[in-house]
Amino acid sequence: MPISNTFTTPQFLLEHIDKTMAFYHPKCIDKQGGFYQYFLDNGDIYNDQDKHLVSSCRFVFNYAMAVIEQDRTDLLSIVKHGLDYINDKHKNPFNGGYAWQLNNNMCSDDTNHCYGLAFVLLTNAVALKAGVLSASEGIEETWQLLEKHFWDDKYQLYKEEYDGSFTQTSDYRGQNSNMHMCEAMLMAYEATHTDKYLRRAYTLASNICIRQAEQAKGLIWEHYNQDWQIDWDYNLNDPKHLFRPWGYQPGHFTEWSKLLLILYRHQPENWMIERAEFLFNTAVENAWDSIDGGIYYSLSPEGGVCDDDKYFWVQAESFAAAALLALATNNDKYWDWYNKIWDYAWTHMVDHKHGAWYRILKKDNSKYDNEKSPAGKTDYHTMGACYEVLRGRRLAETSS
Repeated sequence: MPISNTFTTPQFLLEHIDKTMAFYHPKCIDKQGGFYQYFLDNGDIYNDQDKHLVSSCRFVFNYAMAVIEQDRTDLLSIVKHGLDYINDKHKNPFNGGYAWQLNNNMCSDDTNHCYGLAFVLLTNAVALKAGVLSASEGIEETWQLLEKHFWDDKYQLYKEEYDGSFTQTSDYRGQNSNMHMCEAMLMAYEATHTDKYLRRAYTLASNICIRQAEQAKGLIWEHYNQDWQIDWDYNLNDPKHLFRPWGYQPGHFTEWSKLLLILYRHQPENWMIERAEFLFNTAVENAWDSIDGGIYYSLSPEGGVCDDDKYFWVQAESFAAAALLALATNNDKYWDWYNKIWDYAWTHMVDHKHGAWYRILKKDNSKYDNEKSPAGKTDYHTMGACYEVLRGRRLAETSS
């Protein structure tokens, strides 16, 4: 196992990506279409019928990033395989929406989630960067669908969801879907060099991280009503909800920190670095477990820990943010945090026997079960974070 200063080297990061990918590839490929999405710790598939839009997209992302960053052109056919499945099975041919879940390749939940469309946009963008030229049409079609149904011009943010026919919408508004939409817009801009995607990413980032954060003393609350006023009680009794947990999410603080620094590359403004530092420092100062290590899942409005589980994606997004902050500020304390988070993840989160990361651990870092990757988890966060550190270092070396 590497010593701490090895965590920063390209060799370590690339080897870790390869070992993580090897947990899924090639057994995740469903020759009948798309990808299998439910894996036990040892890699066995325990559900071969259900498929979730988010996982369908994230698997394409994983393969496309290998093509882009590691010149794995042999995987391009798998990128196309996954994108075809999204277009042929998830996509509604009549109204352009996307089924949230499928069972036996038939729609089992036709709800149109903004969160899901963020990943459809991201998937098409990264596929285009990998060389799938037809994905450019998917980028524009998704943009138009979002403009028609989801974009709220009054508040300059996206609505959350519609039913399958786009006739009924929810009063709920959430920052999480807008955060991932910002991520997708940045990727769409990098893939197409079309300014509207960068403008929209900027609008989303500033409205969530500045305007909405003013309602919470500069922090980012997850849940809002239709007028974009904070709903402090949403899912108060369901703090472990998979996509909409109650409480502040330190992992989203650090994820926004990462996105602000990516945005800074394209449209640099000082507030982006200032907010990135504030959000990251708030997260690690309040949510780091000084006894058992790792970053807790959620904090109460008063700042106390309300869910002391350790989620894989929180650690991954946080080490990526730490690296980008170190590169942007030349402050070595962020490299210290990078190594500290990696030390924890390497010791507890990474499965050194079978590969990939455990999804969730208890406070004492013991496991809940042997389900490593149910739908939603494809280690897109972990491999994506490694790729972002590699890219950040490469860009820093080029500019120096």
